[in-house]
Amino acid sequence: MKDYAFTDAQKQKFEDDGFLVIEDFFTSSQCDEMQKECFRIVDEMNPLDHREVFSTDDHEQMKSEYLLNSSDKIGFFWEKEAINNDGSLLKPKHESINKIGHALHALSPTFKTATFDPRVKEILRKLRFVRPVVPQSMYIFKPPGIGGEVCRHIDASFLYSEPLKLIGFWVALQDATEENGCMWFARGSHKNTEVTMRMVRNPVDGALPHTLFEGEMEHLPFDKYEITPVKRGSLVLIHGKVHHYSKKNTSQSSRHIYTYHVTESSQSAWSKRNWLQPSQALPFPPVYDDSCLNSA
Repeated sequence: MKDYAFTDAQKQKFEDDGFLVIEDFFTSSQCDEMQKECFRIVDEMNPLDHREVFSTDDHEQMKSEYLLNSSDKIGFFWEKEAINNDGSLLKPKHESINKIGHALHALSPTFKTATFDPRVKEILRKLRFVRPVVPQSMYIFKPPGIGGEVCRHIDASFLYSEPLKLIGFWVALQDATEENGCMWFARGSHKNTEVTMRMVRNPVDGALPHTLFEGEMEHLPFDKYEITPVKRGSLVLIHGKVHHYSKKNTSQSSRHIYTYHVTESSQSAWSKRNWLQPSQALPFPPVYDDSCLNSA
């Protein structure tokens, strides 16, 4: 692998804009490997084993428990338009999945290699992370015609720590276009954004729903967002407080991406109220640990 340098200009642009597109970060063959690994995982999955999470109405408790218990597993989450009223699939399983997650970075050697790439360490060190850890990872399918909209949000609403230092790594495994649901960003919005809404666990043990939204999101008008199409192999860095969204996929082409988040764990506390929590089986794995250097 050639030496990689995350430049001062790239760092400054990310800090100014709240997002950064790095083209050709992954090669076509690396993208192929990740897609093939995902297809293998889906091939080996029996939809009947996950039937309890199919229904959009009748099994809310099972669905939310499945989500909360997915931090150390590879779970399967379905597009609403792919599910019949009786919980059966309307399309082949490969065309019905919204995403798989949330432990691909730990349980799949292919995705582990991509997540802990030495160049990622270079980026994080340049951004002054001391002990960055990976709380979650996802493969998002955005299938043709039914890939759902992801409404305006900031990632920190879902993955909160104090003090907050969160970054998303978003890898385009296919071209992301306006038609198939590419990202839209509000440039610079992270500078004046506070976390006013959070998705948290219900404080009442066993009560439904298992997760709640507290507070209200202070949405920016749509004209503040700019379309950000990217080519296959591009890496998009996403600040935890930058506003972004993606529209429904109305095309006949899928929009596969691999994404994961990195949060600072040195002198920063992961909120115990976050919906996603580390497990005994899988604590959040560090990308590296420079905390001993700072204390020496």
